[in-house]
Amino acid sequence: MTFADRHIGPDADAQTQMLKAIGYASLDALMDAAIPEVIRWHGSLALPEAASEEETIAELREIAGRNTVATSMIGLGYYGTFTPAVIRRNVLENPAWYTAYTPYQPEISQGRLEALLNFQTMVTDLTGLTTANASMLDEGTAVAEAMTLARRSSKSKSPVYVVDADTLPQTLAILRTRAEPLGIEIVLADLGAGEQLPGEFFGLHLQYPGASGAVRDHAALVEAAHAVGALVTVAADLLALTLLRSPGEIGADIAAGTTQRFGVPLGFGGPHAGYLAVRAGLERSLPGRLVGVSKDADGAPAYRLALQTREQHIRRERATSNICTAQVLLAVMASMYAVYHGPAGLRRIAEHAHLQASTIAGALTEGGVEVAHGTFFDTVTAVVPGRAAEIVAAADAAGVNLRLVDADRVSVACDETTTEAHVSAVLAAFGVRRGGAFPVGALPKRSTEFLTHPVFHAHHSETAMLRYLRKLSDRDYALDRGMIPLGSCTMKLNATTEMEPVTWAEFANIHPYAPASQTAGYEALVAQLEGWLAELTGYDAVSVQPNAGSQGELAGLLAIRGYHRSRGETHRDVCLIPSSAHGTNAASAVMAGMRVVVVACDDNGNVDLGDLAAKIARHADALAAIMVTYPSTHGVYEKGIAELCGAVHDAGGQVYVDGANLNALVGFAKPGRFGADVSHLNLHKTFCIPHGGGGPGVGPVAVRAHLAEFLPGDPLEPGEHHAVSAAAHGSAGILPISWAYLRMMGPAGLAAATGVAVLAANYVAARLREHYPVLYAGNEGLVAHECILDLRPLTKATGVSVDDVAKRLIDYGFHAPTMSFPVAGTLMVEPTESEDLAELDRFCDAMIAIRGEIDRVAAGEWPRDDNPLHHAPHTASAVAADEWAHAYPRSLAGFPAGVDRSSKYWPPVRRIDGAYGDRNLVCSCPSPAAFED
Repeated sequence: MTFADRHIGPDADAQTQMLKAIGYASLDALMDAAIPEVIRWHGSLALPEAASEEETIAELREIAGRNTVATSMIGLGYYGTFTPAVIRRNVLENPAWYTAYTPYQPEISQGRLEALLNFQTMVTDLTGLTTANASMLDEGTAVAEAMTLARRSSKSKSPVYVVDADTLPQTLAILRTRAEPLGIEIVLADLGAGEQLPGEFFGLHLQYPGASGAVRDHAALVEAAHAVGALVTVAADLLALTLLRSPGEIGADIAAGTTQRFGVPLGFGGPHAGYLAVRAGLERSLPGRLVGVSKDADGAPAYRLALQTREQHIRRERATSNICTAQVLLAVMASMYAVYHGPAGLRRIAEHAHLQASTIAGALTEGGVEVAHGTFFDTVTAVVPGRAAEIVAAADAAGVNLRLVDADRVSVACDETTTEAHVSAVLAAFGVRRGGAFPVGALPKRSTEFLTHPVFHAHHSETAMLRYLRKLSDRDYALDRGMIPLGSCTMKLNATTEMEPVTWAEFANIHPYAPASQTAGYEALVAQLEGWLAELTGYDAVSVQPNAGSQGELAGLLAIRGYHRSRGETHRDVCLIPSSAHGTNAASAVMAGMRVVVVACDDNGNVDLGDLAAKIARHADALAAIMVTYPSTHGVYEKGIAELCGAVHDAGGQVYVDGANLNALVGFAKPGRFGADVSHLNLHKTFCIPHGGGGPGVGPVAVRAHLAEFLPGDPLEPGEHHAVSAAAHGSAGILPISWAYLRMMGPAGLAAATGVAVLAANYVAARLREHYPVLYAGNEGLVAHECILDLRPLTKATGVSVDDVAKRLIDYGFHAPTMSFPVAGTLMVEPTESEDLAELDRFCDAMIAIRGEIDRVAAGEWPRDDNPLHHAPHTASAVAADEWAHAYPRSLAGFPAGVDRSSKYWPPVRRIDGAYGDRNLVCSCPSPAAFED
């Protein structure tokens, strides 16, 4: 069997059976009927023919071998770290964690929600602030979100944002990218050298420790900023905060940064979990995801996402951020690193790094080399007039990478992995001998405790840690248990062979700013992957820098903005967005400095071409772009897409096609060929990077030739380009996954996957149509890769809600489809090509059985407020309770039709009260007593 045969669930016989059920003789006939001929592409993909799994691993081994794994002492926010083997094997390499979806169904996500609550507690404890979110994409984007949070929350009317000159250079690049479209003025000030703050500004950014390694007491700066109504963000190193005074102790409003050095590999730049924390009073303005504590139907504490969950859908162009994802898998790793080591262990690791830096500084000083700063944590900057390049080269020859600051300065960063041998190699490169420890100046030392919750003290043996991780994963539902049929989210197989290379040292242990001579393998892999993605989409150039779909959207819109500006058309700032669009589209447009104008959809869910024409006519002179999703957000191949593209182009605008639904196009249509100018793609959807419980993701941006010069650039390279991620290739560490998928599928396999995804959606629609209306369809009544089931008539007649059906599906052993998006009161189902016919039928049988239960409510057999849907999901303890006073039997509650009693999944909690959790916000670990009660 080929890899494609393993990846695609339904075999040839199953496909024949499914085709017969929907009335088509072949997959080609189905696709000919479903896809409008105006966009249909009939060529052959110029990709390598499919390789076997063994051949692919061998090729990746050769590519990885072109990278050089050196000892990284570059710093700049990226450090060597040891991933505890128990965490690597049981989280990073465990499908129970990496195939999970975002915890929008909290009853079956309690394990990863607890892990994220541990993460939030870790961050709030170390930063000294009251509330942290469940992770950000990286440090640079976290700091950028802090800037816009300060802008929204500050009472100052000034557009000025002051940034300390000792800020990480990649962070500064992202701040400039984000600031300019929003009218924010970045003022760089060398505050360490005594440069004064301006008279008015809305926010201040401080790096702690600085990029140079310097540790400064920022208390006076914080006080001065507050005096003019400005908010202060401190970008703090969490490991340093085990020894240094926390931002909260000096009155900082916001803290941001990365948790990479808490056991997450370098990965040539990512993925890593950034963090964002705020003081009391700002928590309801916090972007991203926030885990909170609520209670279930029995009053027991239970975790859920709180407050602004999916605020992009609710507030759209008024959303506070376009980020709707996190870095959950990496946040789980970082939180478990803290759980495993505990506060004493973290402090020992920090003291080790500080001691090694002090040893280097002492030897340099005794050897006549000037050390730039008398106070530092783990990074020493040496002043060596005219010798910097020579010293860096000497260290390189010894297998150690140092940071070349400029011709006269070299920085050396120490970390958990730094050994005596590394110190000796560094000193030899400087031409000095080991001496006494450096007398470090008075550091602002930490005086408060941290990580006091029992969870950070209970799992320090490997046995305890292993069992804790197992207990949490048992509380969750992921693809290793069964189908996750989420519309718009494409939860398909993440094959083991694709995942295997991620933890190889040649990919995992490469610093993003390592010398080019050490990264040839990565550069080759990135170039090949970008080329293959360009071929698949019909575009001319691709950048993999965006580390989430939201960042891909922003990068694409910034490319459009740059193009118009290069032509002197700065007045073009209107972005047309259909009313059905994903909420991030509108938020991204605002972040790119555009005005959003909504275009209506017709009764069939398609873009209303009449309303489009009217909006174009009204805004023709100012039209910058239109953002459309194709197939549409409603899961339909719209016939009018070519006409839409032509109309926008005729008015001087550009066409952005959101690539969220690319799984319905690969091998059959190319957005870059049917009229689009730019798309972002979701490697965590179509191209098999796993969702990891809500991240990592990668959102490459693909453009036609005229936009290529406006793609994101390296944040450390000078120039006019913008950067949307802190590393040139974003989350490069997981790109081997998509590379392997494409290499093993080959042209024929990729097209077959698309065809079977469309077949599966239409098969599900055909089986369920008589039980639940299918809301939208295209040519010959066909859907694309997903279908929308309309529950609104049933809700009106019986009171059974879409929530009731979603929770009842848990009792049947399923994760619910997407609820109430893009239409309230509906379920959007995307089965993907990975699920076999038995699983598709199991899902359809469950939905049909649930319809039968709804009918019993409608007939009055069960009361509206006492039926298995109303009380779903049912826990084992509820079903086994001594008393049972419900109108339906226990057996039906716990073991509905078709459920295998021998492998039943039991949710750990009953239905969770979301409103209670929002009213009573608790975002850090509750005490054990809360559960005893």
